[in-house]
Formats: sequence, C-alpha cells, structure tokens
Amino acid sequence: MKPLLKSVGPAIIVAAVVLGPGSILTSSKVGATFGIAALPVIVVATILMIAMVALAARLGVVYEGSICDELSARLGKPVTVAIGLILFVLVALFQSSNNIALVGGLESLSDGEPLSLAARAAILIGVNLFIVVCLYRLRNLYGSIEKVMKFLIGLMVLAFLINFLVVFLQPQGFEPTPSIQAKDWLPLLAMIGTTFSVGGAFYQAYLVKEKGWGLSETRQGLTDSILSISILGIVTAIILLTSWRVFYGQAQPVNLASVGDVARQLEPLFGPSAKIIFCAGILGGALSSFLVNAMIGGTVMSDSLGMGSKLKDRGPVLFTTIALLVGLLVALASLAKTGSVVSLITLAQALTILGIPALALALIYLGTRKELTGDRKVPQPIIILAIIGFAISCILASLTAQKVYQKLNPPEQIASLSQTDQTKSPRHFIRGL
Repeated sequence: MKPLLKSVGPAIIVAAVVLGPGSILTSSKVGATFGIAALPVIVVATILMIAMVALAARLGVVYEGSICDELSARLGKPVTVAIGLILFVLVALFQSSNNIALVGGLESLSDGEPLSLAARAAILIGVNLFIVVCLYRLRNLYGSIEKVMKFLIGLMVLAFLINFLVVFLQPQGFEPTPSIQAKDWLPLLAMIGTTFSVGGAFYQAYLVKEKGWGLSETRQGLTDSILSISILGIVTAIILLTSWRVFYGQAQPVNLASVGDVARQLEPLFGPSAKIIFCAGILGGALSSFLVNAMIGGTVMSDSLGMGSKLKDRGPVLFTTIALLVGLLVALASLAKTGSVVSLITLAQALTILGIPALALALIYLGTRKELTGDRKVPQPIIILAIIGFAISCILASLTAQKVYQKLNPPEQIASLSQTDQTKSPRHFIRGL
C-alpha cells in the first residue's frame, strides 16, 4: 500500500484541479437529469483520461525539451503559439467557473440571498489577490501544491463516500416516475469535458518535469496516472449516483438552479446543516483549483512564447497572473447578468471542450514520432486509446458548439428577432447588433 501511495504524485494535481466545483455541480445536475444511464459515460471518460495523462507523462520524461519546445522544433513557432493560446483560453473559461462557484457557495450560505455586484467583486478580487501573493511568495510551489492536493482529494473522497452510503441505506421517499420532459444535454457534455480534460492531461508533461522524473520513473508515472485519475472518476460517479438517488424520477422535476439546490443531496447525512457542509466543499474545491488551473494556461502560454516552462521562471508566473485576471473579469461579467449560477458554471465547463481536439492531436503527434524507440517508445495501447479519445473529442466539440449556440440563441428568440427584423431598416438592424 505504501509504495502505491508514494507513486501518487503529479497526476493527483491534475485530478484535483479537474475535480473542481464545476465538476461537482455538473455531475450532480447530470445525475438528477439522466440518472444511472450516465454512469457508463463516466467510465469511458475516465479510461480515456487515464490514457491521455499517461501519454503526457511519458512525453514529459522521454523528451529532453518541453512539449512546446518539441512541437516548435517540428511544426514551427506559429503552431506552438496557437496551442498555447487555445489552452490559455480554455483555462480562462474554466477559471471563470471557479470564481462563479465561489460566489454561489457564499450566497447559499446566506440562505441564497444574492450579494450585490460590489460585494461579489470585492470577494473575488480579494481571493484572486491572495492567490497571486501565494504564487509569488511560495518558493517550493510544486511540493506545496502536491501535498495540499493529496489532502483535499482524500477529504473529498471520504465525505462523498460516507454521504453516498447513507443515502442508499435510507428509503428513497418517493416513487420514481419516468420523465417526459426534453433533457438538457449541455450538463452531460460539460461533465465529459471536466472528466476527460485534455487540458489538464497536457499539463502532466510539465508536472513530471517539475517532479524531476526521468525514464527510470516511467512505470511509476503510469501507476500515478491510473490511481489518480481513477479517483477522479470514482468521486464523479459517487456524486452522480447520490444525486440520482435523491433527485431523479421525482413527480416534479428538480430545477438545480443554485448551489443551495444541489446541497440538498447531503441532507440524509447532515440534516439542516447539509447546505453549509456542501457549500463549504464547493468553496474548498474552488480555492483548491484556483491556482493550479491558472498555472496550466500560464505555463503553456509562456512556454509557447519561449519565456520559460518552469515555475521558477518569470514567464509562467506572469501569464498565470493574467489567466487569473481574465477568469475574474469573465466571472464578473457573467454574474452581472441575471440567471442561474449553475447554468453559468455549466456553460463555462462545456465551452472548455471546444479546444480539446487540438491538444489531443498535439500529444498523439509527439507520442508517435519514429525517434521514440526502445524504452522511450510509448506503449501501443496508450496511443490507441488516445486516438479514440481524439475522435470522441472531435464529436463532442461539434455537439458542444451546437448546444452552446442553441443555449445562447433559443428558438423563440430567433423567431422573435426574425419577425422584428421585417419591420426594421437595415441600418436599424445593424445598430441593434
């Protein structure tokens, strides 16, 4: 058991940042909407994620340079910069959901009373400023993050597992009935995007270098990938099953529009204090993934521009700070509008899937180079699973783009605009845009 625990390292950081508040909320919403039918989706997404993380870890130890260095040498600087920009934008969108979840958790602690925009801004600015200070002050940044993530993952597994067992040991309290309402597929796509997070997997190649692993640790890296990402899949499945048991099949469909609504799944274990405990978990998840998520985009963006790929370099720290700022501004712009906090988080999570194909293709390209022979060669099963993941990511990106467009442009809105446009002059229409 002890050797297994020692093998857990860089990939647990990937698992912790992926299993943030957005993942918790979207898997809860999927459990309430689709029930146990969504469980195979988690299994497949977890297997594909293990393959991608294992592939990235392998590339991190077999190549002397960083991922961006190797891509730039083979495909040119423009391709590398494009990869850096894609991941940076994905991180900014993901970071906005961390900010939104933080506000949602605090508002739910106060019986769901919405805070003013000024209060929301003050809280988020304060938290982001604290994270930036930690970023510049912590000397052994990697070592500190790994220890904290191990503790937080263990705490989350224990809390959700106990609640899961208690929920299933108690009567359901209602007779499940089949839903005849049309299902919203966006949360399901968002859950896949957070579980099969190629952006997080991409960063694994940088983390193994920070850890100091080489070719002699390739087996340890594979064990780390399997154990850490399996924990991610198990926790996601536990949350989904708990939500399925509590919410799915009720006579009146449950509208999970706030963090407080989702918190009701903890009531069987914690009673009236369920909301406080669940929201504290949401706040912990948001804070735990704040820094690492921003570091992913900041490090790769810096590396793509040739400004350093190590946490001790100035480039990654600078771009991580910019990623934090962008995520903060996007979150404030979203929160300034009325609407469901869970919907905003779900939308941000779903959008992260759009850039996955490019990142997956970059990893597969480097993993199939002819110069990788002998001990440096990537095992064929990993490459095959990565290719399957790439194909699925292309399909998901297409579906996500379609669902996001429909979400932002409802049919009734489009019809209304079409009718209104007939009475407007072209100049009036352009002014309206």
